[in-house]
Amino acid sequence: MNKQILRLAIPNIISNLSVPLLSTVDTALMGRQESAAYIGAVGLGAIIFNFIYWSFGFLRMGTTGLAAQAYGNNDHQELSNILGRAFIVVAGGAVLIWALQVPIAWASFGLLDGSAEVESLAREYYDIRIWAAPATIGLYAMMGWFFGMQNAIYPMILTILINIVNVVANLYLVNHLGMKADGVALGTVIAQYVGIFAAFGLFYYKYRDYIKFFNRKKILELEAIKRFMSLNANIFIRTFCLIFVLAFFTNQSAKQGDVLLAVNMILMQLINWMAYGVDGFAFASESLVGKYAGAKDMANLKKAVRYSFAWGMVLALGFSVAYFFGGEPLLWLFTDQENIVAAALPFLAWMGLIPLLATPSYMWDGIYIGMTASREMRDSMLLAMIIFLISFFAFRFMGNNGLWLALVIFLVARGGIQWLWWHRRIMN
Repeated sequence: MNKQILRLAIPNIISNLSVPLLSTVDTALMGRQESAAYIGAVGLGAIIFNFIYWSFGFLRMGTTGLAAQAYGNNDHQELSNILGRAFIVVAGGAVLIWALQVPIAWASFGLLDGSAEVESLAREYYDIRIWAAPATIGLYAMMGWFFGMQNAIYPMILTILINIVNVVANLYLVNHLGMKADGVALGTVIAQYVGIFAAFGLFYYKYRDYIKFFNRKKILELEAIKRFMSLNANIFIRTFCLIFVLAFFTNQSAKQGDVLLAVNMILMQLINWMAYGVDGFAFASESLVGKYAGAKDMANLKKAVRYSFAWGMVLALGFSVAYFFGGEPLLWLFTDQENIVAAALPFLAWMGLIPLLATPSYMWDGIYIGMTASREMRDSMLLAMIIFLISFFAFRFMGNNGLWLALVIFLVARGGIQWLWWHRRIMN
């Protein structure tokens, strides 16, 4: 079992860690501009696109769970149908995003409370990055299908390729062409389109035999579409709640001024490093749990849960130790502005605690996805979001520490509720 977990997890960890590498480079590029507003602008712009694109994150998670179960059941026809249904959603979603880009911008900037300078820069970022829509959500579908096929190598190749292209493009556009937030956005658009065409190429290279199984009539079967959309609707609500919490956190950070907004965006980069690393084991559990659920092998399913959880917690401990003892030097990777580093130091203690406290929620997400237990994912996230809001208003007198405390309570609540429901609802 450990060999299976590591075979899936190690490529996932390598590819996942390239994702925060990109945001680290973006933050570092903006952190070396003349104003803290540039970090805040990219942070606010990213939150808007988290709402837009992560709302379609169900395509990655839902496709993985369904494909993994079809793989475990050795159903080649259904594997092709799942990918076909996913791309129907991709096409409709991309058209919808482009059609609604003006009202989305109006609503987003009306709700977010950045300074005038931050908002102006964020609008430049938004107006460019919106054009990556088809490539971005199309990659969710392709990545999810590859994971469901127990193939962690292709997502690793794609993620590393996308982020290398993105980093190189951003460095060139910002450092050589003199662009700023708009350069970061344009680099992302270029990288996403490189990624989706590479995904199609990899699919054709290894899985072109599945093309013959594509059947429009079966793809459009009403009952199959209803199941696909029901699963994905629950994951959509779950993801929307998560994005709401992160957006609320960012918005409250912005209300505290450009410096504390920059501080919290930098600290969130450290959390992203941890989260994407631990997600390597969560993604492995998605694939394995889905496979064993499809094969109705409960003994190995439970074993996969235990072992992947243990590996995830070991990695989380490593991040906690690294952040606790090496947090201050890491801050200088993101900015050369002494006032931002000085303002961040009082909040570094949270970085030592969060990996251990947050990791169970990440691991349970992967397990629930493999089981296609989308209703339980939705309900646990809704409850955790309510707990987060109550915690924020209860501890807002503590200022920025209260904001971080509310986030920690949210993460612990997610993991605790998921653990409880796993034993009471899913495994009974």
